[in-house]
Amino acid sequence: MPKAHQPRSGSMQYWPRKKAKRPYPKVHAWPESNDATLLGFAGYKAGMTHVIVPDNRKHSKAKGGEISIPVTVVECPPLKILSVLFYKFDVNKLVLKKEVAFKADKELSRRLKLPKENKASLDDIKVDEYDEIRVKVYTQPKMTGIGKKKPEIFEVCLGGSNNDQIEYIKQNIGKEIRVSDIFKPGQVLDFHAVTKGKGYQGPVKRFGVGLRSHKSEKTIRGPGSLGSWCGQGHMMYRVAYAGQTGYHIRTEYNKWLIAVSDKPEEVNPKGGFIRYGLVKNDYILVKGSVGGPKKRLVRFNGSIRGSSKLPKEAPSIEHISKESQQGK
Repeated sequence: MPKAHQPRSGSMQYWPRKKAKRPYPKVHAWPESNDATLLGFAGYKAGMTHVIVPDNRKHSKAKGGEISIPVTVVECPPLKILSVLFYKFDVNKLVLKKEVAFKADKELSRRLKLPKENKASLDDIKVDEYDEIRVKVYTQPKMTGIGKKKPEIFEVCLGGSNNDQIEYIKQNIGKEIRVSDIFKPGQVLDFHAVTKGKGYQGPVKRFGVGLRSHKSEKTIRGPGSLGSWCGQGHMMYRVAYAGQTGYHIRTEYNKWLIAVSDKPEEVNPKGGFIRYGLVKNDYILVKGSVGGPKKRLVRFNGSIRGSSKLPKEAPSIEHISKESQQGK
């Protein structure tokens, strides 16, 4: 009788499968840019719809014809700069050496003790002494309709030289930075999000383990005989067993940016997005799905890998579906 072969259940690419520490992710890799501007942005996932566009992909069989594309709507209220961070490399590791804070909105007191504005000026800092300069920014959820006032705070890298970065920061202190200032339609972006939490789940749902025969001993929804995997006196961590499912940090590469707009009336469906409401600020349309549930903050930045398959120009949108999502 032949020996049954099958690949292991569950990718080892994501390990350990534990809960994220907070509902919005950290970004560890940034693209390179010569322009002194923010390299990333953030927005709140509103929902999905579809658009009708002429197909402008070079090798597509439907080139020139009209096609329907599913898109995710991400509402992007403006960001504000909270502080400037100065880093130095110490044994191949970035170490924070100095932070200069600025006056912030009162809503930020819900997140942390408001920093006093530094007497130190950016003009007094010798920027050439530092290896990397980043900014700490915060969101403005009060401008949306999701019923939330507490901002999220995170670091964002800048492009250009140190002197160019300082000039950019000086020009934007106390001002709102909009998504249209950073990204343009047709770009390819990487999206970072914390996925939907599904709680404690068994190996069938968590790893896709197949159900065993109804005559099997002890369990039907387990991984089966482990053989040498349990010969060490303990269960190996690679075994597909029950545990936390969802609420993990995940990155999706090379998502095509279809549109960047400041006209929410063009995308709001009748009755609003289910479990979100109406979009009130600038928004972006991204081809395909984006991780996480509605109202969750997703972060995105320029692609660090790039894609030669997608056109560099976004297609012209001929129709955006605004039909009611409530079945009315």
